[in-house]
Amino acid sequence: MTNQIIIVENLKDWKPEFPEASVVDVDDYLTSPDYFKMRNVQVINLSRSYRYQSVGYYCALLAQARSHRVIPSVKTMLDLSSKAMYGLDAEDLDDLVERAFRNSDQRGEGNTFVLDIFFGECVYKKLGDLSRQIYETFPCPILQVTFEYESNWRIQEIKPLALNKLNPEQREMFAWSLAHYLKKRWRSPKTKAPSRYDLAILHDPNDKLPPSDKRALANFVKAGKNQGVSVEMIQRKDYSRLAEYDALFIRDTTRINHYTYRFAKKAESEDMVVIDDPNSILRCTNKVYMAELLRANRVPVPKTSILHRDDIKRVDKIVERVFDYPVVLKVPDGSFSLGVYKAENASDLMGIAQRLFKDSELILAQEYLYTDFDWRIGILNRTPIFVCQYFMSKKHWQIVNHGPGGRITEGAWKAWQVGDAPNDVVTAALNAANLIGDGLYGVDVKQNADGVYVIEVNDNPNIEAGVEDVHLKGELYSLIIRDFVRRLDSRRGR
Repeated sequence: MTNQIIIVENLKDWKPEFPEASVVDVDDYLTSPDYFKMRNVQVINLSRSYRYQSVGYYCALLAQARSHRVIPSVKTMLDLSSKAMYGLDAEDLDDLVERAFRNSDQRGEGNTFVLDIFFGECVYKKLGDLSRQIYETFPCPILQVTFEYESNWRIQEIKPLALNKLNPEQREMFAWSLAHYLKKRWRSPKTKAPSRYDLAILHDPNDKLPPSDKRALANFVKAGKNQGVSVEMIQRKDYSRLAEYDALFIRDTTRINHYTYRFAKKAESEDMVVIDDPNSILRCTNKVYMAELLRANRVPVPKTSILHRDDIKRVDKIVERVFDYPVVLKVPDGSFSLGVYKAENASDLMGIAQRLFKDSELILAQEYLYTDFDWRIGILNRTPIFVCQYFMSKKHWQIVNHGPGGRITEGAWKAWQVGDAPNDVVTAALNAANLIGDGLYGVDVKQNADGVYVIEVNDNPNIEAGVEDVHLKGELYSLIIRDFVRRLDSRRGR
């Protein structure tokens, strides 16, 4: 059962209109041995100050030492202590700030505007997304953000607000937001049995090509329940909740400069077990890095050249020295067959290259290897766990055909027992995946009369019900959950 505690510096700070909750004086929390012994505790620290070495600061420090989940964390307190600390993160929000104010009627007085944010909520509906994003970046119960307009709107200052300093209007908004926060994010059914571990699965229910479908996600939940692991589906909006869990499993299409990578980084900073880990995402999502890594370690790959934007006028000459047509051109960070094009001749090549160089400094040219299918080897902790053949989409040269109007068609598939798959295919896949790490990977391999060639290593391979799980069935999901438990046990010295 989760113990939820709200810490205040003075019990008089807690007003009668605030929600019913377990409210504790900060001195009691710091000194009473009862709190040291408590487990599965979630703390909202509403001390009057979060300054370094204040009681609010020590409250967060001790909470983290006791393995209590606390907001704000020590890291957040330090980040908010000066603009030099939070400035870079605030700059990352500049585009969102400008869009939010462009679509809002709020303009403030003169060139400044002040926004109060309570647990990610604010009183201005059109600034709601911006408020949530600021809160997710700086998870602190009460924030006051000052925006400044010069040539455009930007964040001028972010600071925590003290509970005892709120005016009646602010207290009303605080009470509503806290009640909403407790109900939505913290409460769990009283009848729920304690779990060995809590695992969050990040997914996007609106993704047209998710790594795992709804049935597969349900199978992960079932596998977790059988092993005493509480599995909960979370989405992008749940970033601020991440520290409530012991582990994170990303079942969303990963990219750099994307919320999936931010989730992975935050999970890592919270000392959570995370698959995909940030390094795996960083390495796998960039095809330029992948090509160089595989080639440097003598993993068999198709002929590959890296092209620079400065080469645009002579791309055809550079390519023709190495390749015969057709040639495959790739952007560094494409996925699910997006950003991959086939040039049949020099004219195609120049046209495609010009389009791709508008958005990327580098692109890849790769020899075209015709095969009816690609092998996909699923690897977890340096061990193969499934093998599939993915066949090319009908009348198309790729597995996924992104047609006009957003229409998507996919080719057929065939699952194999790992032991029945060609040994050289599995060996090449293992050699490639082991260069990335010990996480969960899907290695794409082509096979023809000349041998096997690793195309890429994917950091979040497809695991769909009735496809990759054909032979192992429920055991595939159990294998993955067991590996999370193994990693968590290892960190806790079990």
